Amino acid sequence: MDINLPDVKTEVEAAFARYETALMSNDVDTLQALFWDSPHTIRYGIGENLYGHHEIGAFRAARSPAGLARTISRTVITTYGRDSATASTLFHRETVPGKVGRQMQTWVRMPAGWRIVAAHVSVIDNR
Repeated sequence: MDINLPDVKTEVEAAFARYETALMSNDVDTLQALFWDSPHTIRYGIGENLYGHHEIGAFRAARSPAGLARTISRTVITTYGRDSATASTLFHRETVPGKVGRQMQTWVRMPAGWRIVAAHVSVIDNR
């Protein structure tokens, strides 16, 4: 298996950047479009467990846009072959001092493009 093929990695980095931009601007439509439209899609959040594209969309639509600003660091994107990848990053928000957030996403190339099929977000004490 080929790891980090340059063209594939560039594609996933662009999809990840698109996700981050949409998150900061609370672009719910783009965020939802980047998740695989399937009941098999899962997103474990800081305070919620979401099963399926519908639950993820309902959460996004109801979420307050306040306090979404963050900075990210130590982002690692790894591709596996031509059709799967993981994206991991740390994030910091001024609204939660002394804490560090962790985000991991599994991306898969679908007919419509790169989509998140599983995501996990958590916050721990900053060490």
